[in-house]
Amino acid sequence: MKRILRLRWNTALIVGGILTSLLIVTALTSLVWTPEVPTRVRIAMRLKAPLEAGLLGTDHFGRDVTSLLMVGAWNSLSIAWPAVLLGAAIGIAIGCAAAAWKGIADEIAMRASDVIFAFPAVLSAIMIGALVGSGPLAAVLAIAVFNIPVFARVTRGVALQVWTLDYIAAARAIGKHPLKITLEDVLPNIAGALIVQVTIQLALAILTEAGLSYLGLGVRPPNPSWGRMLSDAQTYLTQAPHLAIAPGVAIALSVLGLNLLGDGLRDALDPTLRGRGAEA
Repeated sequence: MKRILRLRWNTALIVGGILTSLLIVTALTSLVWTPEVPTRVRIAMRLKAPLEAGLLGTDHFGRDVTSLLMVGAWNSLSIAWPAVLLGAAIGIAIGCAAAAWKGIADEIAMRASDVIFAFPAVLSAIMIGALVGSGPLAAVLAIAVFNIPVFARVTRGVALQVWTLDYIAAARAIGKHPLKITLEDVLPNIAGALIVQVTIQLALAILTEAGLSYLGLGVRPPNPSWGRMLSDAQTYLTQAPHLAIAPGVAIALSVLGLNLLGDGLRDALDPTLRGRGAEA
């Protein structure tokens, strides 16, 4: 009974899980099926309203908006996921090292994080684009670089708390190597906080990818992208507002779902918050 009450109480986890699942299912479905070929140009069908031609109408090239949204979901995730995972892998390693060895290693890691924080993802994408060319690779690298200091700081903060626990002191007293302590004792205890951070950063990565594509630094046309759809819709806001509403709602729901999922996971994985929910 307590588990059922706990599940009902954690509304954020349920709603966030549903919205995130819809995003993933839509993205995966687009790999095998879409209502129309997303890149099919039909000038005679341009700027049709929703339900007049397809579920969400057509754009200024006569392309089906529903199909563009579905493929855009995959393109967003295919950039956001690798970027966040790459940034998390490097940031977690740096944060764990800073917490384990402290001293000069900690100081160098944190100062390097401050330097990276000074360069927003958009500015990083411009600089990386100058080196490797604009496109998905530049977007992945820019978002990953931005995520490194985030995960480094979060990891360092929670890891330092674990390093003060008695069983860690006992492990150090018997001569256990700091690397072994980190892998066997510290990481398992901070995994929950890192999982929550991944979901939050994934939401930000999707938003950043849309912004980069809006500026022409992300997915290249004719590949669909939610940010590119918003950019193209500017010219037709009064004539065909659905062109901006559809990708805007898709981005908002995706970010909302992942943020709710992160909040729900935080509540579910935090013993103190979980206890409050059971009592409520």
